[in-house]
Amino acid sequence: MPSRRGVVLAAGGLILAVALTIAATLLPSSAPPAASAPAPAAQVETALSATSARAAVDALNARLRRLPLDHHAWAQLGAAYVQEARITSDPSLYARAQQALDRAGALAPGDPATLTGSAALAAGRHDFARAVRLARQAIDANPYGATAYGVLSDASTQLGRYDDAAKAADQMMALRPGISSYTRASYAAELRGDLTQARKLLDYALLDAYAPEDVAYARFSLGELSLHAGDLPAAAEQYQLALDVAPAFTPALAGRARAAALSGRPPQALDDYAALVARLPLPQYIIEYGEVLAAAGRDPSPQWRLLEAQRALMDAAAVKDDLTWAEFEADHGSPAKAVAYARAEYARHPNLSAADALAWALHRAGRDREALPYAVKATSTGWRNALVLRHRAAIERALGDTATAARTTARAEAANPTFVPALPALARFS
Repeated sequence: MPSRRGVVLAAGGLILAVALTIAATLLPSSAPPAASAPAPAAQVETALSATSARAAVDALNARLRRLPLDHHAWAQLGAAYVQEARITSDPSLYARAQQALDRAGALAPGDPATLTGSAALAAGRHDFARAVRLARQAIDANPYGATAYGVLSDASTQLGRYDDAAKAADQMMALRPGISSYTRASYAAELRGDLTQARKLLDYALLDAYAPEDVAYARFSLGELSLHAGDLPAAAEQYQLALDVAPAFTPALAGRARAAALSGRPPQALDDYAALVARLPLPQYIIEYGEVLAAAGRDPSPQWRLLEAQRALMDAAAVKDDLTWAEFEADHGSPAKAVAYARAEYARHPNLSAADALAWALHRAGRDREALPYAVKATSTGWRNALVLRHRAAIERALGDTATAARTTARAEAANPTFVPALPALARFS
């Protein structure tokens, strides 16, 4: 799914690298809390570590013990649980989020903060169609709630509705110019292939950032842009700057591990990945670690067993991430299973990454004629993704169209000259 996955935030893969970006987890209430005793909204909005997310949850629970009818606090608690689930990779927290948001909804039906939190919860569970519906309801209830536009932008991206996603990001930027809106607008530009505009917006985000976590996220995003373009020294520098200001910011550790692996520094990469997966065993990170272990001549099977355990946890929490399993099975397992997962993902979320996953799964299953239309779609917006372009080139080559395959390969090399074929997961947009 096109997004700066991992973060985020993101839940799915990306994200749950759904995902979604870390910025997508910043979920303050769009309506003010009661004036008599302000709820700690700022803690929910800025928490980007497990410790700060837990502090926000604890503060909101303490408030609700005193004021159990405060629907704003219930809505914020639901959003805080969604954030904590993404940060800790504990999908069981989504059930607690649902309970808190249901309580908020019972106390104040149609409240925009509750609708926004419910939209974020739906996105965390990868039900992006529901996330769009709820975000639009939140916007109808409060057209000035910037956070709802952010959720709408994220979910629209996952559904392949890129014009809608860009429009929502622009509306968020108009209402609340800042790091969350600038990074979303930057990603929309990146998907169009406009890296100049993408970098410009990230520079704005960095200038706007004040809290250490915000600075870290802006630095991380700049690192991702450099990594995807093959500028590994610049990427490594940005990731380290992010860690310097916020050592607990996990996405930056993941970025540093990727940059080390792609730069031919296996010892540092393996150390960073071991720490990363111990801290946050997201499927995306586990798969990357397994690939780096295999490339270093070491056994990745413990990581694949951990991945299966994570899959079981996600299934139990009703979190669907067919994209991750399609990509993994195509690269490391059963092409037939990859096709089944990819078809299911594309049917729900016909975005660029789902199109690429289906194309690659069909290619691995020897069905290149079926694969080609999906590969063409995956490269149709100007997105400079070397892995996606190389997948298309392989399909064209398998069909005997060597001239077109050569041109597509040249595009891939121009997009990222440092691509490493043995590490495909590291080239997926985190």
